[in-house]
Amino acid sequence: MNHAARYYTICPQGLKIKDVRDVLAQGLLLRLGDEAAEKIQGSRHFLEQKLSQTERPIYGINTGFGSLCDLRISDREMEQLQLNLVRSHACGMGEEIPSDLVRLMLLLKIQSLAEGHSGVRLQLVEQLIALFNHGALPVVYEQGSLGASGDLAPLAHLSLPLIGEGEVRYKGRRRPSAEVLSEIGISPLKLASKEGLALLNGTQFSTAYALWCVIKGEELLEWANCCAALSMDAFRCLYSPLEAPLQRIRKQEGQAACAQSIREYLRESEIGKQPKTQVQDPYAFRCVPQVHGASWGVLQHLRQIVQNEMLSVTDNPSIFPEEDKILSGGNFHAQPIALALDYLGLALAELGSISERRLFQLLSGQRGLPPFLISKPGLNSGFMIVQYTAASIASQNKQLCTPASVDSIVSSNGQEDHVSMAANAGTKTLRILNNLRRLLSLELMAASQALYFRLPANTGKRLRPLLKAFQKHIPPLTEDRILAQDMQRAEQFLAKEKP
Repeated sequence: MNHAARYYTICPQGLKIKDVRDVLAQGLLLRLGDEAAEKIQGSRHFLEQKLSQTERPIYGINTGFGSLCDLRISDREMEQLQLNLVRSHACGMGEEIPSDLVRLMLLLKIQSLAEGHSGVRLQLVEQLIALFNHGALPVVYEQGSLGASGDLAPLAHLSLPLIGEGEVRYKGRRRPSAEVLSEIGISPLKLASKEGLALLNGTQFSTAYALWCVIKGEELLEWANCCAALSMDAFRCLYSPLEAPLQRIRKQEGQAACAQSIREYLRESEIGKQPKTQVQDPYAFRCVPQVHGASWGVLQHLRQIVQNEMLSVTDNPSIFPEEDKILSGGNFHAQPIALALDYLGLALAELGSISERRLFQLLSGQRGLPPFLISKPGLNSGFMIVQYTAASIASQNKQLCTPASVDSIVSSNGQEDHVSMAANAGTKTLRILNNLRRLLSLELMAASQALYFRLPANTGKRLRPLLKAFQKHIPPLTEDRILAQDMQRAEQFLAKEKP
């Protein structure tokens, strides 16, 4: 571990989306603040006192789990109960989730435990922080959570390395956790009462997906505005739909924000100053502020839901030392996140849908542009099949927009009779997000190619250096070539650069 590195300090109710951006972008390490440490220790002390003073059943601490909650567990078996819980619930399948999402899961679980209502030992939280800081990231799978009673299977896989089991990704390799723990000088934990349950209950898998999709969705919304601006000039569109008076009378904040963003991109455009003969443009250009603005509004709404969930305690039961209570409830039910993710998927898919339509219009051979944006069309097919690919991706996004949150399958022998399916909402929304990036990259390619035919007239001043940088990676198409590599480079450009 690099002790000269910069740290983010975990505090109760302290984590903000901006902090998450900084942790990911700057590679910050984590440390526990004094207040968080005191709350964790106070909660644990209270729980241990209660266990020593009562023989009454407390769910998941001296009872079984799920539909086995009425089965009493003896004091001498409580530690084995927690170990068995983690092992038995590690039932994930499917693809391994990306490392950035595992980092988010660890960060969110640490934050939740630091609120001081989970009854775990300080040592357990410090061990989670050590895994994060060493970059020993648990191998977690996409499938296995119903988004109720917590994201059980994914969080079980996240927790296995604490006890020296399962696998981690460390320095680019997938390895047994026990080997890596030994290498970095960490001893496996023996879980104490309540700790396995506190690790596995919670919405951290679903919330990590929601958080990631909000952060990256905001970035792609700005790219959507940028690509729309380039396409509007490439298609020699009227600027009147962007003017402030139109936005003022609509009373939609997102519409006004997106129109202003596009106006800034197009400022000092030479193409914009050229005379136009059309009275109106197709909706894919004319209604950009309305469509992009609606998605802007969804992202703003989702930001608040995700921010609230990041600071929530979602395991069960919860410890309340000040009220002298241990309460069992349903805070692990991820319905708020499930609905939010489905809503976000719709908003992201619409940004991709209208982008594909702008691409289609640019290839149509109108307004002085050659068909399919290529010289000698017929001999050359140009961008014809780029639009096929875009149509395929846009259509897949529509299919992925089928909501997960309206589904529920009874589980745990009827004890868990309504589930949120937030995890499925998260994994499909991430696919929509990645598809949106691909669609915007294809529009950017087409707009760049179309603007090549508009020279010597230039687009907006702010867009020129961006276009120049992009054309270094993907030069204008003068005759047919294999475009698959260009398309991949365009997607990488969007992933790495900012508009």
